[in-house]
Amino acid sequence: MSAELVTDVPEAAPLHAVPGEPTGSPGPAGPRGDSWTSADAYGGYRLQPTHYEPDRVPREVLQHSSTPDTLATGSPGKVGLLEIEFGKNERGTEVVHHYQKSPLQIMRPLYYDPLRPDMPYTYLMSTGGGILQGDRLRTDLTFGPGTSAHVTTSAHTKVYRMEHDYAVAQTNIEVGAGAYAEYLPDPVIPFADSRLYQRTRVRLDESATLVAGETVFAGRLARDERHRYTVFASDFEVRRPDGLIVALDRVRLTPEDGQTGGLAVLGDRDVLSMLYVLTPLAPAAQLADLLHSVLAERFEEDLFLGVSALPGDTGVWVRIVGDDTEAVAHANTAAWQAVRLLLTGVEAPLIRKS
Repeated sequence: MSAELVTDVPEAAPLHAVPGEPTGSPGPAGPRGDSWTSADAYGGYRLQPTHYEPDRVPREVLQHSSTPDTLATGSPGKVGLLEIEFGKNERGTEVVHHYQKSPLQIMRPLYYDPLRPDMPYTYLMSTGGGILQGDRLRTDLTFGPGTSAHVTTSAHTKVYRMEHDYAVAQTNIEVGAGAYAEYLPDPVIPFADSRLYQRTRVRLDESATLVAGETVFAGRLARDERHRYTVFASDFEVRRPDGLIVALDRVRLTPEDGQTGGLAVLGDRDVLSMLYVLTPLAPAAQLADLLHSVLAERFEEDLFLGVSALPGDTGVWVRIVGDDTEAVAHANTAAWQAVRLLLTGVEAPLIRKS
């Protein structure tokens, strides 16, 4: 059971299976430069395991590998794929590429922010209602040069009970030169006996900004279900286009009798939340002071808070632990609003969820 932020990892090879990089078996170029052959049949290169399976699965999750007695991994409906690319034109930012395969899909991007009429707000959705055993979900988000966009989810992500195998949810994010991207999904709720590996890989240009978040609940709190999942593993990794790593945040939760360990791991609390702000638009020390001031002033009595500057003046990292889901949500919103105002000079809107 561990949770750590790693920043001193040596330079590594470019990301595996990110937008625009070849995947699958050798052959003619696919529609976006990916390789596939006619033998790939239904779905082409996108339904090859090299595209939807991660190149590495934490041992805490991998030890539960098995063949489901329901639909096997790779069956229709078990591999969800979503690709969104944002581009900039004279009107602002628009979706210029979109591919989806059930259960993943999106709503039409909305432009409801009167202070940023050029900025789309896009909601990720699932037709399946949640994540099941054997599911392999992959989302690719590309924010082109100079774009500004906000991506969130329409609801909390439910991870259902699993008897066989595990589930994977991958998100690959590429943020181009001068782009401003926000990726703030709703919390993940791991049900009892669920097994999930959640991985977010980011390729971030040095001139780009990314505000991203992750939140996980202890379970179905309204049913008094706390830390009954088998394993929740999460990796959040940020690299430069040349492969140089900026930061890596690892979370490994494997409860034993409903206990998760010390406070650094979650301290048996109900909510764990992270916010990552990577930007050249403000010094890391200024961002850290701002976020600490905003969060400590309003939430320190109800939550455990930590704000740290990332090395190389690349940004800041926030971790929040608590028992009050509403307090954590309000803290995340306050932090995001403060960052948006500082970095863009414009106040953030109310994000509509219904």
